[in-house]
Amino acid sequence: MYAEERQRAITEVMAARGRASVQELAQELDVTNATVRRDLSELESRGLLRRTHGGAVRTERTSYLTPVTNRAGQFDEEKVAIAQTAVLSLTDHSTIGIDAGTTTIKLAEAIPHDRRLTVVTYSLLVATTLASHPRVRIHFLGGEILENSRATIGPWALDMAGRVTLDAMYVSVDGIDVEFGLTTHNVHEAAVKEALMRSARRSIVVADHSKFGRAEFGRIAPLDRADEIITDPQITAAQVAEVSARGVEVRIAGGTQ
Repeated sequence: MYAEERQRAITEVMAARGRASVQELAQELDVTNATVRRDLSELESRGLLRRTHGGAVRTERTSYLTPVTNRAGQFDEEKVAIAQTAVLSLTDHSTIGIDAGTTTIKLAEAIPHDRRLTVVTYSLLVATTLASHPRVRIHFLGGEILENSRATIGPWALDMAGRVTLDAMYVSVDGIDVEFGLTTHNVHEAAVKEALMRSARRSIVVADHSKFGRAEFGRIAPLDRADEIITDPQITAAQVAEVSARGVEVRIAGGTQ
């Protein structure tokens, strides 16, 4: 089997399973472990997968133009569970940041009506969700509004993000990768997310399992800039181990980890 044929077969395995070990691939392709490692290195250099200890995982990418409204409904139950877990850590009279994303909209919806909070956000959808909350004060960051995420970006948003102090920042992401860190589709929105994380004493990432192993266009921050990631039970033990090794706590919605 030629290298091109092996590498095509490996990418098909990654697409179907999401991950595989060197030994598994060597047995299926009837080649040596060394040959598989060379193929994995080549595929990684082309951005088609990511090497891990003893194997590789699929690297997924989606368009940076994917609108929030189009992503609504994807992994909806998982996002609701993540949001319900996240609100358990909210304390009265605290000041928090909530960014733009489908999971953080669920978080805004889950805030109990008896909770007294000050919320900083650059998301029109989060601000609208909380506008009728009887005990939440909203500070909205101005700027240019992105059509696809209904979020503000640009120098006004960045300047205002640097003028606040937050007890906690709740961050939604489109990718979590041990090499590229926390990423999102739009580089300008990534800058606003990062500015709010810098303004917070604690940063909590809320992300369903599908975000792990992905690296999107806009880099937000290195993985270890997050204090905690709240995700759903479909995350694998290997993914938890990779993130935990970077000093980031992983909490599973509906349980503990």
